[in-house]
Amino acid sequence: MSIRDLQEALARFAAERDWEQYHTPKNLVMALAGEVGELLDIFQWLTPDESRAVMADPELREAVLMEMGDVFQYLLRLADVLEIDIEQATWDVIRRNERRFPAND
Repeated sequence: MSIRDLQEALARFAAERDWEQYHTPKNLVMALAGEVGELLDIFQWLTPDESRAVMADPELREAVLMEMGDVFQYLLRLADVLEIDIEQATWDVIRRNERRFPAND
């Protein structure tokens, strides 16, 4: 399944529920921020070692998976609504960062 397939599935899901009216860029960014906040809440007071081990706890693992899924869905939906090729944008950022931060050879 491709990124585009996921975006089409999310757009179809929204259309079937007449949610497109609510999927404005502003609302999607606000929802995205909220979901990132929920992901942050899982990790906020963990030590670095505890944060690395979070996936070993079944309850925390499930929470992380669900929140990351929510974050990704809102990001994909926002990209679709704004007609941004999120794959291309990601490659562009990778290439820019390679130029800005060259690896030490």
